Amino acid sequence: MSNVGSKEIPRVAVVMGSKSDYEVMKECASVLTDFRVPHEVRVISAHRTPYRAHEFAIGAEERGLQLIIAAAGKAAHLAGVLSALTTLPVFGVPMATSDLGGLDSLLSIVQMPGGIPVGTTAIGKAGAKNAALLAVAVLALSDSRLQDELKAYRKRMRDEVEAADNEVRQATSS
Repeated sequence: MSNVGSKEIPRVAVVMGSKSDYEVMKECASVLTDFRVPHEVRVISAHRTPYRAHEFAIGAEERGLQLIIAAAGKAAHLAGVLSALTTLPVFGVPMATSDLGGLDSLLSIVQMPGGIPVGTTAIGKAGAKNAALLAVAVLALSDSRLQDELKAYRKRMRDEVEAADNEVRQATSS
């Protein structure tokens, strides 16, 4: 799973611990696609495929990746394992779980030991979307096209809220 039809080297990897996480992480991939950020989407488990996780992380920078977004549930060690094996920025997206609603995932990702940073987002789809937007913001530091597109995106959000405010104010002033 990667950019469909794209010949560009992926700049961002979206990695998840289980295929079941893809339903949520499609939100992340969609944002990256909307911003035309070349990316790849992978299923790699820190627990079930530890050697693959190791190989992926240590080769990530050499393959041209600039950032990794890792989603996992329950023990949620994927983001931390990847961060421990690369100096690339890693953002963790906690997945909702049936056991504790995702609080277990959130705490597993956010409680990294000093020296192995993982930027942690919200649980679920909002976190997936925000992880992609954080990735765009980081890449925009050295990419003026992305800077411009991110500014335009934020303006559209402001405009939508202002339009909604005007609509509600008009409806309630009668």
